[in-house]
Formats: sequence, structure tokens, C-alpha cells
Amino acid sequence: MNLYFFQGFWCPSIVLKAVISCQKHFQAFDSDIIIATLPKCGTTWLKALTFSTLYRNQFPREKNPLLTYNPHSLVRFIDYDFYFNDTCPDLENCTLYQPRLFSIHLPYASLTTSIKDSNCKIVYLCRNPMDTLISFWSFFSRLRGEGFEPVSLDEAFEMFCQGINEFGPFFDHVLGYWRASQEKSSKILFLQYEDLKEDINSHLKKLAMFLGVPFTEEEEKQGVVEEIAKICSFENMKDLEVNKKGVQTFGYPQETFSGKTKTFEVPCEAFFRKAKMGDWSNYLTPSMVERLEKLIQEKLENSGLTFKLFSKTSKDITST
Repeated sequence: MNLYFFQGFWCPSIVLKAVISCQKHFQAFDSDIIIATLPKCGTTWLKALTFSTLYRNQFPREKNPLLTYNPHSLVRFIDYDFYFNDTCPDLENCTLYQPRLFSIHLPYASLTTSIKDSNCKIVYLCRNPMDTLISFWSFFSRLRGEGFEPVSLDEAFEMFCQGINEFGPFFDHVLGYWRASQEKSSKILFLQYEDLKEDINSHLKKLAMFLGVPFTEEEEKQGVVEEIAKICSFENMKDLEVNKKGVQTFGYPQETFSGKTKTFEVPCEAFFRKAKMGDWSNYLTPSMVERLEKLIQEKLENSGLTFKLFSKTSKDITST
């Protein structure tokens, strides 16, 4: 994809018009839930977890829609889907369940005023930059069309260090939501991928509490928390037929003024690679690791944010 530097972040050309329309026209409800992430930081997983937790009492436990639909079909992107074909889509009744649940990749500074000023809630998930880089590189290399040269890891690494990645720079995106969450903890729940991997049950309870749908004592006794964690696990979702074949279509297929719609597709299996922490150590050279460690320390200075890197050769990077 071509990237444009827009409002201080790198916006994919394919979605630039949709982003502008979204910023101008999207009106958040106080009851809305917005999932915010950088690409390849656990977006698919967070969609599954939030959907299953928020709506758990709106469908039979044995018929969770995740069993037959990809998470991206159940939780649509505001920009990549609704505004992709229509400058003013009808979003009054755009979701099957209530309250409305959306996803977005925009940095905090570029969110619409209505999202920032309303009482809607934002769930943000980030991942350590080294694993994010490898996931970025692997995912977009796989999607390169025929006739295009593959992107080398060296090239991807250099771009990432310079802050050139979808909706990045990485550190600007993460710190934007981190600082906002420190000021508005009741509005923004800041989560880290590694924490969820280490203790999913306690973080599911935290998520449910934040969403205003805490698990009851009876639900906990019945193992509802563990059930949601299992259904949404990488191993389970990767093994579902709906995620092993077929494609996920982005660009909500709605009628537009011209009567034409445009969409783009991604193989469903592309969203399920490894989901391992510290996998970056199998790809990055010692000099790459050293450069990234220095960059992390520099960017996180005095922020209070810590990244867990999960490697035998690297310590977790904290602010100084």
C-alpha cells in the first residue's frame, strides 16, 4: 500500500478518503464501545474477546457467532468498512447487537471530536514493538500482489525505526493512547498483549468490568470466563473452518450514491500466524535488537510505560 503522511501519522492511501469522511461525520453514542489498535497488535483477538464478553447474554452460549464468523465480520472498522464506500453511512442500526461495537486504527489525536468528548468507551491494545514489527512484516509480505518485489526484513526494520508504518509512528500511537488513559481511566482501558497472554482470565474480568457488564458470581462458578477465553484463544480460532479458508472482505458492501461499491479482501488464515511472545528473537539480528532497545528507551523516557520483550537475551524495557 502507498502511505500518506496525514495529521502526523502514516495513512494507507486506500483508506484516506474514508478517514477524512469518518472524522467529519461520525457521531459517537455515549453507549458506544470503540476498539483501538495499531495493525498487528492483537486486533483480531481483542475483537473476539470484546464481542464475546459484551454480548454474552444476547446469544446462546453454545452458539457464539465466532464459531461461524471471522471476528472482523462481527466487529467492523469504522473507516475500513462503513466509510470506505459512503461519506455518510447510516449507522443508527448498523450492528445486530447493542450497544454498538466498532473498531478503529486511528491515533488518539486523530479521533473524531465526538469520540473524545462523548461518554463512549475505548479499549486499546498494544504489543511490544519487536513482535509488532515481525508481525507487520510477515503479514504485509504475504499480501504483496504478483509482480511486486517482496519487502526485505532489513527494509521493513528501517522503515519501522523511522516511524513509517500503517497508522504509525508506532511510539506516537501507543503513547497517545497511554497518556490519554492516564488522564481518562474511566473512558480508556489500556491493555497490553503480553499481559493478556500471561493471565487472560483476570484481564477478561477487568474488561467486563470496564464495559459495564461484570461477570456475576454465578457466571464465574459456571466457568463463563474460562469458556470465553477458550473460544477466543488463538488455537481455537485458527482451527475453525471459517478462519481456515475463504476471505475477509473490507469495505462494507452497502449501496452508495453512485450505486457502486469497492471492497478489498484478505485471506482469513492470514490473521492467524503464531501469536507467540518473543518470536522476534528468531528474526532480528543483534545489531537490530540493540538499535530497537535504544529507541524504546528513548521513546518511553519518563512515560511510565513498560514493554515486556520475552527473550533470553533482552531485558524488559522500562522508562527511565
